[in-house]
Amino acid sequence: MPLSNAGKEFEALFNNAAIGILVTNSAGEIIMINDFCLQQFGYDKDDLLNQKIEVLIPSRYHKKHVSLRENYTNSTSYSRPMGAGLDLNGVKKDTTEFPVEVSLSSYQTETEKFVIAFISDISIRKKSELALVQLNTKLEKRVEERTQSLSEALAKEKELNELKSRFVSMASHEFRTPLSTILSSAYLISKYTKADEQVKREKHILRIISSGNMLNDILNDFLSVGKIEEGRIQIRLAVFDVEERILELLKELNTILKPGQTIEYLHEGDKNVNLDLSVFRNILMNLVSNAVKFSSEGKVIKIATMQKGKELTLSVADQGIGISAADQEHLFERFFRGENVSNIQGTGLGLHIVAKYAELMHGSVSYASKINEGTTFTLHFYKAFKHTP
Repeated sequence: MPLSNAGKEFEALFNNAAIGILVTNSAGEIIMINDFCLQQFGYDKDDLLNQKIEVLIPSRYHKKHVSLRENYTNSTSYSRPMGAGLDLNGVKKDTTEFPVEVSLSSYQTETEKFVIAFISDISIRKKSELALVQLNTKLEKRVEERTQSLSEALAKEKELNELKSRFVSMASHEFRTPLSTILSSAYLISKYTKADEQVKREKHILRIISSGNMLNDILNDFLSVGKIEEGRIQIRLAVFDVEERILELLKELNTILKPGQTIEYLHEGDKNVNLDLSVFRNILMNLVSNAVKFSSEGKVIKIATMQKGKELTLSVADQGIGISAADQEHLFERFFRGENVSNIQGTGLGLHIVAKYAELMHGSVSYASKINEGTTFTLHFYKAFKHTP
């Protein structure tokens, strides 16, 4: 039957439309399909006519699609996008899947109901969306990194400001006291001009020497921290007799003991250790100096070393004022000083240096303390043992 002019115009529009169009009957069979749709799916017309629409859908969705199709056909149908909010896929003749967007419409004749499907290949759009998501992810990551970097920079700036504040507070106190002692003693010495006043002169000379040593210790702490922070501490390992070296050091430290204070020392195990002697001495001097400062007269300071296997353990225990639980959280921070030591001189750097030095020699620091009962610091050096001929 020849087509009317209107029919020919419809057929021309149908076949030349820049979107895939197909028509199915109430059984879901394809009865019409345009050229654009055939190109989308890679089929010839004869391959698809009278085939179920599911041939264009991935097999894993067939069962579900049949149910949905029948519901749509049997209901009061209306035009709508199919699978709104879902990712829909079509499948080509070569089994390649691609993303599609489908809109449905229907029309009813006296004898049958037909469904029209408008199909768009949205592969390019999906790629663009994916690229946009990836770009957004990268941008979000960069923003997060920049925010993190800025937060870290602000935290460091805050830490530096706090450190500066602590340093100024500490320096103004710790430098003023020995300097005032030196100046006052020097002035008084100048007044003692008589021969029989030598004892008085010697008393103030000793005060000057003591204050000078105190200033030297403070400056050494600053220099040590600076070298540690800049990574300029070079560990030079050497084998030495740990008991012998500690006994030598304790002779030097006897000069700083308060009246009645004593030091007890005990060693167990092999005496030969493989450590940096200078760094080890610095650690021990800091710990013993603290034990002396924070203990009252007549108290005992106990030092113990033990070598077992490849590990050397060093402990220094005092019977001093102890450290509060709140202060223990900040014990190894630079310039930190506990609330109960405000009247005792110190830089707040000693324990920070001890922890850093221990770390440089593959060691660790632990402690136990109670207010007014004393403190014990224990260091473990895990690679301290070395056989000697």
